[in-house]
Amino acid sequence: MVEGDSRRIAFTVQYDGGPYFGWQLQRNRRSVQGELEAALARLFVRPARVLGSGRTDRGVHATGQVASVDAPIQWEPRELKRAMNALLPPEVRVAHANDVAPGFHPRYAATARSYVYRIGVAAATTSPFHSRWCWALQRELDADAMARASEDVVGDLSFRAFAKAGQEHRGDRCIVTSAHWERWDTMGLAFHVTANRFLHHMVRYLVGTFVEVGLGRRPGEDVARLLNGEGGVVTSPPAPAHGLFLASVSYPPDAYREPRDDLLESLPPKIV
Repeated sequence: MVEGDSRRIAFTVQYDGGPYFGWQLQRNRRSVQGELEAALARLFVRPARVLGSGRTDRGVHATGQVASVDAPIQWEPRELKRAMNALLPPEVRVAHANDVAPGFHPRYAATARSYVYRIGVAAATTSPFHSRWCWALQRELDADAMARASEDVVGDLSFRAFAKAGQEHRGDRCIVTSAHWERWDTMGLAFHVTANRFLHHMVRYLVGTFVEVGLGRRPGEDVARLLNGEGGVVTSPPAPAHGLFLASVSYPPDAYREPRDDLLESLPPKIV
């Protein structure tokens, strides 16, 4: 937003969540939001408040987190991107920056969010070049059974069973528009899911339950039973945080003042 002596700039952030205690500012703990605000404060020579499209937990990564800041009018988006990347630690990168429409808020303006969760089936995923960014399970999985179970989570549904306790005040319904499994090269499987919103730990609980289905430890029908709130059915433990990526965030066409050119980057990077 260009108004007076400031302009609102949105930027797409990629980060390795391993060294951080999540996205959100925390006292005496490293956070991605904190690193961004520290870099911007140096550039603006004043405090800077960064807003994000949503929180990611400790250890969760992102290739398509979207954030915004009100910058001094003289800062062009591309120059701000370049300057931020010169100051940020190596685990955090600004992939793209752009002027946005008046009133843009990266959280409230978002229409959908997409996550990807990687599971390593091959022994090679225990390599340090893979294990930080996937769940190196090293077990064969019934991909067909997992694919069938994932079909049950598409729709406007209550995900109370797949959320961390204590979230009732937020509501438990989410509209999932896409949920499916794909092969992750020769390494394993990746779960792709898109929804208007996600509950706390929702993707990790879903993946943990799907994996139990894939290992033959529970029937795929349990997913529908959990969504329907049937008694006597318990959600499987959540999958580890380090296999999860916030892949992209979607907005109305008029939210950005010019087309975003970062969308091809909003996928988990190929790690060789």
